[in-house]
Amino acid sequence: METIVELCKRRGIIFQSSEIYGGLRGAWDFGPLGVALKENVRDAWKTAMFQLRDDVVPIEASILMHPKVWEASGHVGGFTDPLVDCRNCQSRYREDQLPTNKSGEIYCPNCGQAGTFTEAREFNLMFRTFVGPSEDTAAQVWMRPETAQGMFVDFAHVQLTSRKKVPFGIGQIGRSFRNEITPRNFIFRVREFEQMEMEFFCKPGTDEAWHDYWIRQRYDWYTALGMDPANLRIRPHAEDELSHYSKGTVDLEYRFPMGWGELEGIANRGDFDLTQHAEHSGKDLSYFDQAAGERYIPYVIEPAAGVDRTVLAFMVDAYAEEEAPAAKGGTETRTVLRFHPDLAPVKVAVLPLSKKDTLTPTARRVNDLLKPHFRGVDYDESGQIGRRYRRQDEVGTPFCVTVDFETVEDDDAVTVRDRDTMDQDRVPIENLVAYLDDRFAAARA
Repeated sequence: METIVELCKRRGIIFQSSEIYGGLRGAWDFGPLGVALKENVRDAWKTAMFQLRDDVVPIEASILMHPKVWEASGHVGGFTDPLVDCRNCQSRYREDQLPTNKSGEIYCPNCGQAGTFTEAREFNLMFRTFVGPSEDTAAQVWMRPETAQGMFVDFAHVQLTSRKKVPFGIGQIGRSFRNEITPRNFIFRVREFEQMEMEFFCKPGTDEAWHDYWIRQRYDWYTALGMDPANLRIRPHAEDELSHYSKGTVDLEYRFPMGWGELEGIANRGDFDLTQHAEHSGKDLSYFDQAAGERYIPYVIEPAAGVDRTVLAFMVDAYAEEEAPAAKGGTETRTVLRFHPDLAPVKVAVLPLSKKDTLTPTARRVNDLLKPHFRGVDYDESGQIGRRYRRQDEVGTPFCVTVDFETVEDDDAVTVRDRDTMDQDRVPIENLVAYLDDRFAAARA
């Protein structure tokens, strides 16, 4: 993990928030390449959920909601973790995540002492704030800990206005906030994060089949974007770890550097959420099936993933170190991120062989030619060409286009270098867009 963190900082992908003031634990900023990578992950999810389907519609719900939403959902009373303090060094931890020694006692990861903890007390993970000028209970609201509830409280209105029939889904991408006791493992567990969630409403009795369907759909989404199946597994929740609302949940887990960890949860939430909101609000959230002539509360299947955690998984999966030919002979170790082309933050880099005035106009012409066709074109003329290739390898750029003296003096063609094979092709500039389109299509196949 330290290698990934160092690469992210060196290339301005992800770095500590407020670093000049010492940083804030569990808070990270995304630089230009990190923003592009996150946007590509979001786009891939939205394409799969909305563009390629007719039965899922998007919404964008407010972060701040009526406080009774969180009472109905059970978050006010039950969204807690067991908090303990080490009496020896005053460090705080979640009790259920503390390591144990050979004697089976939990011990403090900071000072190493065992048996020095306070009694566990429940700690609510929701951030609270206030609406308006008063800071009292009447003005108190919560920063949402998940995006799901917005889709439940908006279910009836979205179903009516979108004219969708059950089964159908409502999805959104948005920020959530959880006051984690011990944020850790880079961007794996943080206090402010982004979720990609979808609530799929279906007829009771069909829910288990839909649950199986969405497990397979979500697994295939990751592998279609290049994730190694050897690093991805499906783990059903045991009976004693199911959430109070769940009829059944599986986690798609990824083999992170610190071990297997949840990448996405796919839960069968039954009719818990719509029933709870109907009871607490007094509004009818049932669905009338005209074809069957019956009314019912739909069951819900929920695939829920974190954007940040997904970014981390794809970075870990893409990372490789390998021996490559060095510019002055022999070999050297190159670092490369073998991103799927749809995820790569830079799709094409335009590299004039040198910073000579004779090359710049043509290189800029090539750059301008590519920008309308590929989102993520980088122009780089600083440093030796070999070092620039290595920089692009490190951020996962699939293709580098080099403009050299032969380009301007002879053939009006450029050299296209493949990230993975390092093979090079000579391509006329007039054919360059079509050539790259074909190469990207082949890489996606």
